[in-house]
Order: sequence, then C-alpha cells, then structure tokens
Amino acid sequence: MMELRPAAERGLANFGWLHSLHSFSFGSYYDPKHMGFSDLLVINEDRVRPGRGFDTHGHRDMEIFSYVLDGALEHKDSMGTGSVIRPGDVQMMSAGSGVRHSEYNASREELVHFLQIWIVPDRKGVEPRYQQRHFTPEEKRGRLRLVISPDAADGSLSVHQDVRVHAGLFDGDERHSVGFAEPRYAYVHVARGAIDINGQRLSAGDAVKLRHPRTIDFANGDRAEVLLFDLRPNETPHY
Repeated sequence: MMELRPAAERGLANFGWLHSLHSFSFGSYYDPKHMGFSDLLVINEDRVRPGRGFDTHGHRDMEIFSYVLDGALEHKDSMGTGSVIRPGDVQMMSAGSGVRHSEYNASREELVHFLQIWIVPDRKGVEPRYQQRHFTPEEKRGRLRLVISPDAADGSLSVHQDVRVHAGLFDGDERHSVGFAEPRYAYVHVARGAIDINGQRLSAGDAVKLRHPRTIDFANGDRAEVLLFDLRPNETPHY
C-alpha cells in the first residue's frame, strides 16, 4: 500500500526569518492524519534568513538530525560541540537525558535550506551525543547510500532506534530498486527535483508512505535528491 503525502498539503509556519513546512503535526500545525509514521515523528523543511536562527533551547529523549540542502547551518550545544553543517553533511544529535543547543544560518548573505528530522528513540535517558559526517555526491549518485542506522553499518551515523535512513541522487536514466525481506514500513521524501517512485511521479517536498513494500523502485529522476526511511511496522509514534 502506498499513500501520497503532497508537498502542497504540509503545514506552514512563517515567522519572517523562518519559513518552515511541516510534513507531520508540529507546533501550531495539527493534523490527526499526520502525527508521524512509525518512529519518524518530524520532517520540517526550513529556510532561515541570513544571520538568523534558533536561539539556545533544550531537547530530551529524541534523535534529531539535520540534512542541509543549500547554505550552511551553524550548530552549538551544551556538550561543547561547535560545527558548521553544509550540503552533503549529515548531523545527528541524540538528546537523551537532556541537551541544549542553538542553530543559526552561518551566512550573512545567503539563506540556509535544510531538513530537520526527529526520530523517536527506543530508550530514554541515554547520555547525549553528537555525530557528523560528510557523504560525497559520488556515494549517492544513482543509488541509495546508508547514512543512519542502529549499528553504524557501512560508516553511517548511529541512531537509538530500529531505523535506517538512505540518501540518493538520481538523474536521467539512473535507476535503483530496494527490496525488503521482512515486513517493514518505508517513507520516501523527495528533498529536491522530481522522480518516479513505484511509477508515481513525485516532486520536491512530496513524500509517500509505504506499508509492507516488497520493493521500491526509483526511476526517471530529474535532478532528484531523496531520503528513504526504513522503519518498524508500527503505525504511529507514541511519545
């Protein structure tokens, strides 16, 4: 079963300095049909004006990662981490027992455009941690590259949950298929461009929910960048 989540139906928060589109219920946006999917709780597509950002605030017991599409995102946290996240970088912060952090546009001239994604952890109260790694375009070209997994397989960042996140770049006649040997849920989010997913044409911001897929086929990409979430087969994150 495949369910389309159109980009145009997402929630919107516009504060002037921040333009944010919500795939799932978040903040003042509430939709009982979109309260998360399995352990995937939040996908916010954020655009932040130059020199602006999120002041220091706290998180607890959440796996949070940022995926930058354009520009540069500056991160500082109470663990002593200071970093700048750029396109190709994947940043993962396990909030665990509690962490405070800030996120700012690192540029005074250009927008930063990124996805902020929250995953419900399988345990609470763990020691907070920070991870960051760059994945080159060549690693993702015409295929899906594992970027997050519970066991840090193949150089991916580790997450406290039975979730695997893959990133891919597709253009022209590049094709790729993913098979599932056991019952799983999957969520595919198109970050940019356009692509066919199991024959369904999707454009930037669109997504599909798949329950118990046997295969997922990626084809006919037009400068497409996609994220695939391989998830436990439970319907809604209870948190």
